[in-house]
Amino acid sequence: MTREQRRLRLSVDDQIEHRYLEVPFELPPGRGADALEVTLAYDRDAAVIDLGCRDPERWRGWSGGARSRFAIDARPGPAGHESGGTGRTAGHDGRATPGYEPGELVPGPWAVVLGLHKLPAEPVDVTVTIATGSDAGRVEDEPPAPPPPSGSGPMPTAGASRTRLGRDLPAPNGLTWYAGDLHAHTTHSDGTLSIAQLAAAAVGRGLDFLAVTDHNTVSHHAHLPGVGAVYDLCLLPGQEVTTHAGHANAFGDIGWVDFRRPARQWLSDVEERGGLLSVNHPLQDDCGWQFPVRTPFLELWHISWFLDLTATGPWAYLRALGAGEGSTGHPVFLGGSDFHTPDLGFPPGTPTTWVAAQDRTPEAILDAIRHGRTAISRFPGPGEPVLVRVGDDLVAVDADGTVLVEGLPDGGTDRRRRVRGDRVTFPAPPERGPYRLEAADRTLLAISA
Repeated sequence: MTREQRRLRLSVDDQIEHRYLEVPFELPPGRGADALEVTLAYDRDAAVIDLGCRDPERWRGWSGGARSRFAIDARPGPAGHESGGTGRTAGHDGRATPGYEPGELVPGPWAVVLGLHKLPAEPVDVTVTIATGSDAGRVEDEPPAPPPPSGSGPMPTAGASRTRLGRDLPAPNGLTWYAGDLHAHTTHSDGTLSIAQLAAAAVGRGLDFLAVTDHNTVSHHAHLPGVGAVYDLCLLPGQEVTTHAGHANAFGDIGWVDFRRPARQWLSDVEERGGLLSVNHPLQDDCGWQFPVRTPFLELWHISWFLDLTATGPWAYLRALGAGEGSTGHPVFLGGSDFHTPDLGFPPGTPTTWVAAQDRTPEAILDAIRHGRTAISRFPGPGEPVLVRVGDDLVAVDADGTVLVEGLPDGGTDRRRRVRGDRVTFPAPPERGPYRLEAADRTLLAISA
């Protein structure tokens, strides 16, 4: 085994010079190496440094601040399939730490990529250790996958309308409202659950689809179809493009989006490849959206809104975008739990995004989002108020006693109507949205365009 160490002293001055610092190393020509292991060491009380890697040809992965080590073992594993949705790929591709792409360790110039997220004024010591050879590259085992749900069958074919919750929500002809979550993380970035564990949690909530949007990596994409089939769940490929100045979700099996490039380039790349790009949690703490870029899709309802469901910041943000009276220019509204761990107490589907789609396949779900057929509720379960659009009408379901709020305030006054009944239809011209359901105390319950 060959081992080399790079010792650095980094401060805020280095961050000012470059947010992403490359530490180069070479893999020898010829056969290259069997395995690679990289370890990052520094005082984590003094700084936050993200970890990633590129090879001479492509991006190999990113673990951000969640890991201090990763390994890629190019040797064939004992089996030719993914092990229980854990993120480890066995077979001819070898194995890799979740968040990193397995495969050949091509010879040539590689680099460990350090994201200089938080550094103090005084330099901190940083050590990068790079080991190659047959003794390197131990890939961590993950917990066993949970058993699939009893009685689940294969994913429905095109045209099928079966939903896991069985809620009878009115939909346009040929379409069905499916319940899902468009923002969730696994061990491929900073989540605590494997893909299979996350899928089991989503199924337990009654969701029909779930977008797996790990940070700055697409290493999870290859595993989603197999895990989705096992758990009878539509798993949408995604990447949360993550920077210090804002986050965006790139939806679709469109390859990796380079987060180090300008946000305008993200949008261009995603659209050219046939995907969708949404702005995430635009008002959240230290990762609000600061870029001068507007996308067609917006994560309007993020888990952070649950801290105070009477907060009006998101509506003010919409007003700043030009939505409201006389405007149909607002983005498509999406919701996401930003699920990372069960320990936070907010399971997948908090909030729930509903899409009116032809079937429960990734292509149909993304097509429904592309055409703006979305609605958002607090939770997925029966009895939870939902507000859905059917043509030029809005239908409030399980919302008796709530208040329908129409549009954004004009001169300090918004239009409010009481909902009386379990299923009530209101005329809703598109130019007078957005619409929402509130409790009498103005607690947010549901949103529709």
